[in-house]
Amino acid sequence: MNIGGHQIPEELYYDKEHYWLRPEGELLVMGMTDFAQKLAGEIVYVQLPLEGKALSAGKKFAKVESGKWVGKVFAPLDGELVESNIALEDNPGLINSDPYGQGWMFKIRPADMADLDGLIHGAAAIQAWMTEEMAKHGK
Repeated sequence: MNIGGHQIPEELYYDKEHYWLRPEGELLVMGMTDFAQKLAGEIVYVQLPLEGKALSAGKKFAKVESGKWVGKVFAPLDGELVESNIALEDNPGLINSDPYGQGWMFKIRPADMADLDGLIHGAAAIQAWMTEEMAKHGK
């Protein structure tokens, strides 16, 4: 789905920090949404935490930088970081050019896959949430 010039894949789960999650077997692939990468501008650095790092929902575990912004990446749920996309070390701009493909950031083994139920699922749901947020902030 394309909303306001931003790609929003229907099958993904979204958190309120503008990151997406895609189930792949027992793992979740995580990345930055098209909306967030456009807002941030050209991504110049991604902190790639060590594999095996324990993640706690709502706690910072990485950071992303652009020329005008430094953002913290918060864990969307409890689990373990099992892989970071090492291609981002040499080419962090993959997040800008292909946020839902080659620009994926992390693979997570969730403590409980049912925790996905606490996230926003699907393009229509994230669009409704974003519209509500913009209305709250007078945009």
